[in-house]
Amino acid sequence: MRDAVTKLGGDPEKVNPVCPADLVIDHSIQVDFNRKADSVHKNQDLEFDRNKERFQFLKWGSTAFRNMRIIPPGSGIVHQVNLEYLARVVFHQDGFFYPDSLVGTDSHTTMIDGLGVLGWGKCENIYIYSGGGKYLVSHQLCKFSHLKR
Repeated sequence: MRDAVTKLGGDPEKVNPVCPADLVIDHSIQVDFNRKADSVHKNQDLEFDRNKERFQFLKWGSTAFRNMRIIPPGSGIVHQVNLEYLARVVFHQDGFFYPDSLVGTDSHTTMIDGLGVLGWGKCENIYIYSGGGKYLVSHQLCKFSHLKR
């Protein structure tokens, strides 16, 4: 995308997520080692070796874009990471407040709703991607101002 913007005479640095985005890389660990104290570490090392190119690309992406964080494997269970570390609930930017949201790939994603974050998981995504239409209805919003006294 940045190459195309450059060819058209634009500024490639403007190709960034508009709102903050987090990408959590969950595990795809195969169990090659078990019943030993160091099994978890050996299995994780093998995962990093098997997926080296993918992880190198994601590491590059974490520094190439503003407004984007990439959470590496081994940081915890994705649902726990979302709930305890990433959920902003509401964030403030340029004088406006925005609700947080989450799109995940499994049925536990909607646990985030308990914090007031809009979460869509596996079933909702299948519905949307299979042509089921929009899942979120857009509503007209009004502006809220807080005046100091």
